[in-house]
Amino acid sequence: MTVQRCPQSPTGAQVAGNVKSAMDTLSHSGPSGRKLGVGRRNTALVGTPLLVAGVACAAANLRPAVTSLASVLEEVRVSVGAGETWAGLLTAVPAVCFGAAGVLAPKVGRSLGVARAIGAAMAVLTLGLLLRVLDGPWVVLAGTLVACAGIAVGNVLIPVVIKSAFPRRVGVVTGVYTAALAAGGGLGAALTSPLSTALGGWRGALAAWALLGAGALLVWSAGARHSDTEADVAAAAAAVVGRSLLRNRLAWTVTAFFGLQALVAYTVMGWMPELFVDAGLHRDTAGLMLAITSLIGVPVSLLVPPLAARARDQSAWIVGMTLIGGVGVLGLWLAPAAAPLLWAVLVGVGMSVFSLAVMVISLRTGNAADTATLSAMAQSLGYLIGALGPFAFGSLHSLTGGWTASLVLILAVIAVQAVVGHAAGRTRTV
Repeated sequence: MTVQRCPQSPTGAQVAGNVKSAMDTLSHSGPSGRKLGVGRRNTALVGTPLLVAGVACAAANLRPAVTSLASVLEEVRVSVGAGETWAGLLTAVPAVCFGAAGVLAPKVGRSLGVARAIGAAMAVLTLGLLLRVLDGPWVVLAGTLVACAGIAVGNVLIPVVIKSAFPRRVGVVTGVYTAALAAGGGLGAALTSPLSTALGGWRGALAAWALLGAGALLVWSAGARHSDTEADVAAAAAAVVGRSLLRNRLAWTVTAFFGLQALVAYTVMGWMPELFVDAGLHRDTAGLMLAITSLIGVPVSLLVPPLAARARDQSAWIVGMTLIGGVGVLGLWLAPAAAPLLWAVLVGVGMSVFSLAVMVISLRTGNAADTATLSAMAQSLGYLIGALGPFAFGSLHSLTGGWTASLVLILAVIAVQAVVGHAAGRTRTV
C-alpha cells in the first residue's frame, strides 16, 4: 500500500514563519509581540482569584436591571402615566434585547478584546440604569434597552472567559458565575420595593442598582488582564475569526436546550406572583416566593456544576433538575396555596438548570473561538425563544380565564426540555 503525500505540504520553517508573520501583523508590535494589539487583546485572560471576583461581580449585575423593575412595575407605570401595553412591551424588552444584541457580542469581543468588551458592557449597563430614571415612559424604555444591551454582551462573553481562563476549573467558576447571577436577580426582586419606600420612590430605588454596576466595573478592571506570552498571541491570531456553527447539529441542540430553559424561567419570573395572588396569597408574600425561587439558585449553582463537570456527561444532572422543576410547576397547577414555599423551592431548583446550560456551552466546545460562537448562537436565539414564554402563558390565561392551559403548556415545554437537555449533556464537541 502506498501512502500519498500532499504535494505542497509546508515545511516546519515555513509554518514557523507564517505564525511569526501572523503574530507580528496582528499585534502591531514587531517580533516581541508585547504591545497590546489585535493579537494580544484576543488572548485568554489570566486566571487569577481577582479575575474570579471580577466574574462574580459582573454576573451579579446581569439580572437586577430586570428583576428590580419587575418588582415596582405597577408603581412605575402609574407614575409615568403609561398603559398596560407599554408595561407589556417593557417586560418583553430584556429577552428580545438579549437575543438581538447577543448576536453582536462576539464581534465586539474580537474588536475590543474580551477584557475591554466586558468592561464596556458594565459601563453601558450602569449608564442605562441611570438613564431610565430621568424622565417619562419612553426614557424608561430607552434606558432599559441600553442596560440590557450591556447585559447581552456580558451574557455571551463571560462564558468565553471561563472557558479560556479556567480550562480545568470550568465547573467551579461556572458555579460562581451562575450563583452570583442568581443572587443578583433575587436581591433585585427582594430589595427594590423596600428601597423605593426608603428612598422616596421608584426612581431612587432603580438608580441605586447603578452603584452595583460601577463597583463591578472597578473590580473587573482590576482583575481582567490578557496574557502576553508569544504562544498565547499566536493561538489568538488563529482564532480571531470563528467558524460558523449554523450547520452543526450539536450547536442547535445546545441552542434549543438553552432556549427552552429560558422560556420556562422568564415565564416563571413574569407570572408566578400573579398566580399566587389569584390563589389567595398576599402580594408581598407572592413577591417573596419569587425571590426565593431566584435565590435558591445560589446554593444549587455553587454545588451542582462542579459535580456535573466531573461526571462522565451532564445528561442525568440536566434531566433530574428539569424534572424537579416540573414537580414544582405541577404543584402550582394542582394546589398552589397548599405549599407555596415548597413549590417555589422546587421551581427554583428547576430554573437553576441555567447553570448547566451555561456550562455545556463551554464543555461542548474545544476552544475559546468556538465557545464565543456557540455562546452567541445559543444565547441570542435562546433568549428570543424565551421571550415567547411569558406572551404565550399570558395569552392562554386571558383566553381561558384560568391557569390550567398555561401551566399545561409549561409542563409540555419542560418535558421537551428534558429530552433535548439529555442530548445536550452528552460528551462531545461541536
